[in-house]
Amino acid sequence: MEIQHQKHENKGKFFIEHDGKEVASMHYVYTGDKKIIIDHTEVATEYEGRGLGKQLVTAGVAYARKNDIKIIPLCPFAKGVFDRVPAFGDVLE
Repeated sequence: MEIQHQKHENKGKFFIEHDGKEVASMHYVYTGDKKIIIDHTEVATEYEGRGLGKQLVTAGVAYARKNDIKIIPLCPFAKGVFDRVPAFGDVLE
């Protein structure tokens, strides 16, 4: 299962599909030119416990690093990942 990224104007999402169905997603919205807010992360019930949510947050961090963007994790799940992974602090707003 590969992480995909869609961006449209000032919002986007990272997501994972399995057998043509979206099974996990993390949505964000730009607030200014160099900041994004992660506002929602969701994993289908049957895919929980596989680390997909953390993989999506990790993809968001990689995107932020590549594009010199800071992240505001308003989503409780994403905030929890940032709290548990100090190495992501460089992109935390």
